[in-house]
Amino acid sequence: MRHRRWAVACSITLVLAAGAVSVIAQIRYARGQDVSPTFNGWGTNPDGSYSLYFGYFNRNSAEEVDIPIGPDNNFDLGNIDQGQPTHFYPAPRWWVFKVVVPKDWPKEKRVVWTLTSYGKTSQAKGWLQPEWEADKEVISKNSPRDSLLMTTGIGDVDHENLPPSVTGSPAQTIKLGDPLTLTVTANDDGRPKPLANARGQQGVRIRWIVYRGSGKVRFDPDIMSQRVYGKPATLETKVSFSAPGTYRLRAIASDGQLTSPYDVDVIVNPSTSAQGLR
Repeated sequence: MRHRRWAVACSITLVLAAGAVSVIAQIRYARGQDVSPTFNGWGTNPDGSYSLYFGYFNRNSAEEVDIPIGPDNNFDLGNIDQGQPTHFYPAPRWWVFKVVVPKDWPKEKRVVWTLTSYGKTSQAKGWLQPEWEADKEVISKNSPRDSLLMTTGIGDVDHENLPPSVTGSPAQTIKLGDPLTLTVTANDDGRPKPLANARGQQGVRIRWIVYRGSGKVRFDPDIMSQRVYGKPATLETKVSFSAPGTYRLRAIASDGQLTSPYDVDVIVNPSTSAQGLR
């Protein structure tokens, strides 16, 4: 089974590498390009249900695109909101979120995510194709392609490794211009073990991103300066906003091979006296 999954990981890598050649040959645009959803694979949960993993490809090299939940950002399930992002960073992004389906989900039944931006509509269709099963090895080997995940790709995959567990600040409601400090702590199982030739490249690291919300958000700091091994990792961050609205901020904790998200919803109400982020 492990050899088969390793072959899947290699095939995914080769396909992406081949695709990268054509991407490099194309003209790069800083702004004005669309965002396409992607299906990254699926896994089996302990209770027998399945997780379908999705990501996206923002074709802009600089523009962060916002697509609210609705006709332009939806799933074909009973609830069109399946926890997908509405704020899209440039470049391909992997393992961004998962959609859980029950254990009796038909093997050939599709789950379809539709995105429309800049006049283009794209779909990602996920289903339980056996060759697309994604275990820790597949996830670990492909995650370094996404810099937001902070995985290193160093060393062999530790099959006993578990992703960090994350706790942090609860949901917040503030007025525009009010100070806001968020704190998250990641605890890890001490795996993977540090390598002698990878000093500073292993251990837990945390960063913040905007997951939902169309205003500008400033994190100070947005990422830990270095990894922490053998003890809990904590990141305390001051956050400011440019505009009122409802935001979902995501902390990502990485142990170098696997990652865990932690989301904080923030409602920013208008304020006549506060000017917000400039």
